[in-house]
Amino acid sequence: MIFDLAFIWAGLIAFAVLVYVILDGFDLGIGILYPFARSEKDRDLMMNSVAPVWDGNETWLVLGGGGLFAVFPLAYAIIMPALYMPITIMLLALVFRGVSFEYRWRTVRWKGFWNYAFFGGSIVAAFAQGIALGALVQGIEISGRAYAGDWFDWLTPFSILTGFAVVVGYALLGATWLVLKTEGELNVQMRRYAWWLGAGTLGLIGIVSLITPFLDPIYFERWFNLPGSLVSMVVPVVMLGLVWVFFTSLNDGKDLQPFLSALGFFVVSFIGIGISFYPMMVPPSLTIWQVAAPDSSLAFALVGAVVLVPIILAYTAYAYWVFRGKIDPAEGYH
Repeated sequence: MIFDLAFIWAGLIAFAVLVYVILDGFDLGIGILYPFARSEKDRDLMMNSVAPVWDGNETWLVLGGGGLFAVFPLAYAIIMPALYMPITIMLLALVFRGVSFEYRWRTVRWKGFWNYAFFGGSIVAAFAQGIALGALVQGIEISGRAYAGDWFDWLTPFSILTGFAVVVGYALLGATWLVLKTEGELNVQMRRYAWWLGAGTLGLIGIVSLITPFLDPIYFERWFNLPGSLVSMVVPVVMLGLVWVFFTSLNDGKDLQPFLSALGFFVVSFIGIGISFYPMMVPPSLTIWQVAAPDSSLAFALVGAVVLVPIILAYTAYAYWVFRGKIDPAEGYH
């Protein structure tokens, strides 16, 4: 083949996962911050800020998971048994959260219950995503072409740490989104929260980054052996620049820059994970090419992706463009 189809598909799935994280991340973050709103009016504003886009954000999760199943079937067959529990919990939490989003507006008696359901679904989904990420980074035990680990191998101190880091990071995205979309007291409150959540997120990223190279010799070699380390060292340099933009823009009263730089934290962290992983699809032993479907299947699926991905990008961008600007407190979700 002229093009490396397995590599192209690995890039597409990585892109879908990244877009899901940065879009649904602030969405889940709003749910995590929900109990800290000072009034029911503020909770309405928080929910209204994502009402037009929250369900569309999850399109990318379907694309990433479905793509993995279709084009990397061996990776799917190994990763899913290893992560059945956190992934199942995540999906159930997302479903329950979506139900609470709709039902909250249609009841008075049970409104408080659905408020806490929205919070619970958001924080459980975020924590489960972080657990799954940590379990994947620390490696999956394989025998032959099948998962060979235990039922609870995904539950370790490192995966719990990454779960907590994702919760704090998503809360940061939610706070900076509300800084961008709201005015008045809620804006001031979330600007203050964003400062502390930003510090917490960066601290947790630092801890996870220090531990990761010692989880596997391959990770250590990628980060600390020349000449590869010359490339990988660009990651912390870019992160330092984003840190400066984040805190100075918050202190200067800017609205957009804190959100964009917080998204940048996730993008740079994702790139760092990619540097550690590549070319592995199932760390620490199976590469992209070892788990890929035949080239004929990859080419067939790529035709659909070439058509659908631009369409998804277009309607996502259009939705955000239409609902740009600050939230009008007089407008509501119905």
